[in-house]
This record gives sequence, C-alpha cells and structure tokens, in this order.
Amino acid sequence: MTRSVLSEGVAPGRRYLAPGALTRRVMNPAVVWVTRRGLSLWGSRVLAVRGRSSGEVRTTPVNVLELDGQRYLVSPRGQTQWVRNLRAAGEGELLRGRGREAFTAVELADADKPAVLRPYLRRWAFEVGAFFEGVGAGASDAELLAAAPRHPVFALSPR
Repeated sequence: MTRSVLSEGVAPGRRYLAPGALTRRVMNPAVVWVTRRGLSLWGSRVLAVRGRSSGEVRTTPVNVLELDGQRYLVSPRGQTQWVRNLRAAGEGELLRGRGREAFTAVELADADKPAVLRPYLRRWAFEVGAFFEGVGAGASDAELLAAAPRHPVFALSPR
C-alpha cells in the first residue's frame, strides 16, 4: 500500500485518500473563498475544529447533509485530519460568510451509517463518488454497510 492510500497509524480498512494537488491548491481554496463570502455551494461550509496536537484552529471545506432535521458530516476520504481532530475535540464550528454555528459531534456506529450514506451519495455522488469505490446511492444496504467503516460520519448538535 502506498502512503497516499493508507496513512500511517490508521488501522487496516480505515484508509485515508489524500487529495491531489488540484484539490489542495485550487478546488478547496476556491470553495473556502466562496463559502466565507456567504455563498454555499450545494451545502458547503467551512469546518473549523481545534487541532488535536497543536491546539490551533484548523479549517477545511465540508458538505453538511441535513436529513430529517438532523445535520451530518461525512468524510468521503476516510480518516482525514479533520476527522481525527473532530474526534479529539468533540466540537467545532461551521462557517458561512460571517455566520458561525457552534456544534458538538457524535460519531455514528457503522451499523447506523447506511441511512446517512445513501442520501449523502444521492446529493454529492458527482463530487465524492470516486471515494466510495463503486458504492452509490442505489447500492444495497449490505454494500453500504460494507463501505461504512471506511467513511466516518458525525451527527451534529447545536452547542
């Protein structure tokens, strides 16, 4: 396995797909720029969460899924730095324009993820589908359940 597919210190099956240069240098900064000016691209927000080692606030663009009045964050790339930081902090903020929404986060168990992954893929498959390795919104519950360990999901509650 290469370092870009499986990061060090991550248990087998809990992979991290590193973003390419275009995403890191062009796409993510563009989404952050637009979102910080108050425009949301398909539900985009800027996630601000305290770093688990540095203690500094780290930011990254995310897609927030609202489902039956509950908000969720899904990590299509797996065990990212923002996932690790959110696990450690248990809370963060979602930014859009001048608005800041403080929240607490609870990670879902794998068995509970298919109910969130299906609508997430329905909405953003064009953007994140490649990270789900052929599993789409039309996949069976068993296929979504098999993909669940590779994609952390957090339920958000207002703080």
